[in-house]
Amino acid sequence: MTQETATFRGWKKLPDNRIGHALFSLGMVARVPYFGTVLPQVVRLEPGVCEVTSPKWFGIHNHLGTFHAIAACNLAEVAMGMLSEATVPTTHRWIPKAMNVQYLAKAETGLRAVAKLDEIPDFAAITEGVNLIVPVSIYDRDGIEVVHADITTWVTPR
Repeated sequence: MTQETATFRGWKKLPDNRIGHALFSLGMVARVPYFGTVLPQVVRLEPGVCEVTSPKWFGIHNHLGTFHAIAACNLAEVAMGMLSEATVPTTHRWIPKAMNVQYLAKAETGLRAVAKLDEIPDFAAITEGVNLIVPVSIYDRDGIEVVHADITTWVTPR
């Protein structure tokens, strides 16, 4: 029996192209509707790594016409959540516990969020709750990091 989540198995069954990414992302938004506010598209997903893009559209504008700070936080949470779904085995569960965010520059374009763990934990050794910090870097179209979030997730055995 596999210890992969249904989410990650679904990602792997779809083609690794625009159509597969769009279908997966639509399914994700159907399951977590609030994510839809940033029109996310998962473009890379594997244990320890998730990359999600979001276009700049009027629904995420702030009073300056740039990507709203809280919309960027939503994008960070999408990346962290999908990384967690691809990384945390079905023997464990996870939930976000805290988010520390730094707004580094104005976000004037669509964004790309990259959640990446330096090292995947040994989940077999996690027998009680543990904090797992997932760093998420959010870049503009020019590759400039405009937002950085460290999201603490609480991981426990089932």
